[in-house]
Amino acid sequence: MAKRRIETWLAVFVGLVALGLLAFGGLWVYISATATPIHPNLQDVTSVTQSAPQAKWTDAIAEARQLARAHLVDHNLPGLSVAVGAAGDIVWAEGMGWTDIEKKSPVAPDTRFRIGTASTPLTAAAAGVLLEQGRLDLDETIQKHVPEFPQKEWPITLRQVMGHVAGLPNDGGDEGELFAQHCDRPVDALQYFSGRSLRFEPGTQFRYSNYGFIVVSAAIEAAADELFLTFMRKQIFDPLGMKSTEADPSIAAVAPIMDRATSYFPRFAADPRYGPDVMRDLDISCYAGSAAFVTTASDLVRFGLAIASGRLLQPDTVRLLQTSQRLASGEETGYGLGWDLEAVPLAGE
Repeated sequence: MAKRRIETWLAVFVGLVALGLLAFGGLWVYISATATPIHPNLQDVTSVTQSAPQAKWTDAIAEARQLARAHLVDHNLPGLSVAVGAAGDIVWAEGMGWTDIEKKSPVAPDTRFRIGTASTPLTAAAAGVLLEQGRLDLDETIQKHVPEFPQKEWPITLRQVMGHVAGLPNDGGDEGELFAQHCDRPVDALQYFSGRSLRFEPGTQFRYSNYGFIVVSAAIEAAADELFLTFMRKQIFDPLGMKSTEADPSIAAVAPIMDRATSYFPRFAADPRYGPDVMRDLDISCYAGSAAFVTTASDLVRFGLAIASGRLLQPDTVRLLQTSQRLASGEETGYGLGWDLEAVPLAGE
């Protein structure tokens, strides 16, 4: 009797697994069959430039344009914006595809996108300005600058928070609870996550935390004695001519940005080749310097040129921000202070 009962339960379990696999397979077939290419023809991809490039860049840009268009088509993306800087100037800026699939509005060089966690290097640069002025201390406990952040079972430094080795929890991605809140200042967001336990002893592991750079934003605001967004504008964006970079309207409480691309996400298996869905309206105000900026590709290049040339920060400060952190074990994390460090091939090197 007991043996037959076990066999019956095993058969039921196997049957449920088989039904699950069959349902998933059917869904995959349906999604694949109904996925419509956004840009069926590579050569028909719309593109917008604002000025003709210098003659010496013409051939390189023509080749790069084809690569970008191929990427757009192969990955079934609505649109993309490309900008390249060389010798201190932007030598190529071009938009391709659509900012809005339904309206067929073209991406242009001045189209603004939500940049998500690419906001962190901008915020790290603001911290760098304050470090050079002696107004921030990386190795003091975070409570020196953000007393609203509660004490934990271990002390946490600003350096550890910026390097994502502090053990802070992470959000739930697009389903994170902060999207249901509105924050006028970074410190307003602390109530929603700062009471949680640390995931590990600081310095022993690397785990990315979107919450971390909200805390960094609060520290910048306190050290600067100025609203975080005001400080970013006055110290980073305006000096570098980043006129298209600002907080998402959900923070600034102004009319919607008309030249911002519609946000989409893959409708199946995190793969845009199966088609996109329009992202629901999100209030990203609580994320502050962690993920709340909109900008253009050209403004990001202006920022990169300024960082590389020493125009914004001293070389030693840039090196500090872009040097991999080390765990207590001696292992490198591959992440600096707000900068993810990756090796990419360029001209075969």
